[in-house]
Amino acid sequence: MENNILFGKGEPNPFGKYFIGQSYLKMLSTELGVGIANVTFEAGCRNNWHIHKATKGGGQILMVTKGEGWYQEEGKEPQKLKVGDIVNIPAHVKHWHGASKDSEFTHIAIEVPGENTGTDWCEPVTDEEYSKL
Repeated sequence: MENNILFGKGEPNPFGKYFIGQSYLKMLSTELGVGIANVTFEAGCRNNWHIHKATKGGGQILMVTKGEGWYQEEGKEPQKLKVGDIVNIPAHVKHWHGASKDSEFTHIAIEVPGENTGTDWCEPVTDEEYSKL
């Protein structure tokens, strides 16, 4: 296991402009129309608010494999995530996820198949919002 991460850390995330801090991406599969990625966040790293869109189906499933992190849907309280947690994110739900302040965090991200899928990246999670966790 590379860096004690189940599927290896991967390369610096090509979507890094939508993250605060450093993240890494390793695509595990795109077979059968299902994207499965291993995403690692350094401590304090989080992605911007974003929405997985689709005209039918779509969404994302997160499976936590290392460390501790956070998940929050717009209008709801943040949820602390730990190894073994699974988050089901329906299409059209604005949310963010990332590492806790003092722990590297890794999850498997599974893109739920759908029609006309994509991701709308929104504003960053501010330092002020994040510091309240």
